[in-house]
Amino acid sequence: MFIVGLTGSIGMGKTTIAQMFQKLGVPIWNADEVVHKLYETGPAVEQISAVFDDVLTPDGRINRQKLAEQVLNDSSKLKKLQSIVHPMVATNRLQFIDNASKNNVPYIVLDIPLLFETNSQKTVDKVIVVSCRPEIQKQRVLTRENMSEEKFEQILANQIPNETKVKQADFVIETSGSLEDSERQVFELNQKLLELCKKPKHD
Repeated sequence: MFIVGLTGSIGMGKTTIAQMFQKLGVPIWNADEVVHKLYETGPAVEQISAVFDDVLTPDGRINRQKLAEQVLNDSSKLKKLQSIVHPMVATNRLQFIDNASKNNVPYIVLDIPLLFETNSQKTVDKVIVVSCRPEIQKQRVLTRENMSEEKFEQILANQIPNETKVKQADFVIETSGSLEDSERQVFELNQKLLELCKKPKHD
C-alpha cells in the first residue's frame, strides 16, 4: 500500500487540505486528533500529570493550554512530553496503516504536522507540503483563540522553516488562493497519486 505524508507549518491550511482528500475517499490519519484523544483519558493522562504540575482539568483530562504554556519555552520539558506521547501515537498510526492495508485502498494520507521535525518522512513513500505566503499564514494564525504574536513566533521557532519543507517535498499544495483553487490542486494530485499507486515502488 502507498503511504503519503501530509505536512505544513501552522496556519498553512493543512487541515483543510486533509479534509479535501477525505472527501475524495482517501483514508486520513490525523496525528493531532490522536494526541487530543490521548489527552482525554488513559495512560497518557496519568504519565503527563505525573511529570507536569497543574495540567489536569477538574474532570481529569489534560488542559492543553496549560501544558502548552509549560513546554513552549522549555525544550527539555517538550522532549519529556514527546517521549511520553510519541510512542503511543506511533502505535496508533501502525494500527491505522494495518487496517487500511486490509481494506486494499490505493493509498492513505498520514496528516503529521511535525513530519520533518520527527524525521517521519522516512516512513512514507511521498510527501505533500501545504504552503502559503507568510503574511497570509500570520493573518490566519492570529485569529485563533489564545494566540498572540509572541506565541506564534515561538511556535515557528520550534518548527523547521517552510522554505526548507517545500524544498524537501515531493508535491506542494499552495493555499494562498481560493478554496476552489486548493480543491483543484487536491483533485489533480489525487489523480497523480492514484497513477503512482499502480507502479512498482522502486520505479
